Amino acid sequence: MRIKVCGITRAADLQGLTDNQVDYAGFIFYEKSPRFAANRIDARTVRETTGIRKVGVFVNATAEQIQRTVADYALDMVQLHGDESPAFCAAIRETVPVIKAFRIGDNADWQTLLTPYVPVTDYFLFDTASVKGYGGTGERFNWELLQQYPFDHPFLLSGGITPEDADIIRELELPALFAVDINSKFEDAPGIKNMEKVTLFIDGIHKITK
Repeated sequence: MRIKVCGITRAADLQGLTDNQVDYAGFIFYEKSPRFAANRIDARTVRETTGIRKVGVFVNATAEQIQRTVADYALDMVQLHGDESPAFCAAIRETVPVIKAFRIGDNADWQTLLTPYVPVTDYFLFDTASVKGYGGTGERFNWELLQQYPFDHPFLLSGGITPEDADIIRELELPALFAVDINSKFEDAPGIKNMEKVTLFIDGIHKITK
């Protein structure tokens, strides 16, 4: 089980993730987010950090903005968390792997929602639909819906995951579950990670997967 910690805004937290051998660090490039990374962690710090894959999170950004940020921060992957079309995903994917995020509510028509995106993305990410905005809400959708997920396409699970959820996640029988994405429940303040909670969760997830 791979782990992605999103909402990184500090060099110390990024180093903490590498020290804990976290697989992915997420940096949010959406100005309305309280975890907006561009004015809180400099590009050189991210660019020169090794030992972890760096994911840029964008919401309805232009292709030019995404490509410029990928180059500036040496991003390994992008996560498209807005209303991006399959054609847009395909264009971005020509230069960098793409995670397409979807906000899940009380029900999910997986075939209709996802089929156009399967051939133009590398991964999906499922987050909780909320009137609060695009992700980082700390709310969880009904994970039972994932039992009807009809594809082999790998996905990341997000939305309201807490440090105590490691046992529950380990018991999920979801073959396409590629990684868990944690964020707001592992913070002392928006963008300020509590590394003790992160470490506890990592240890819990890896108990039976090592």
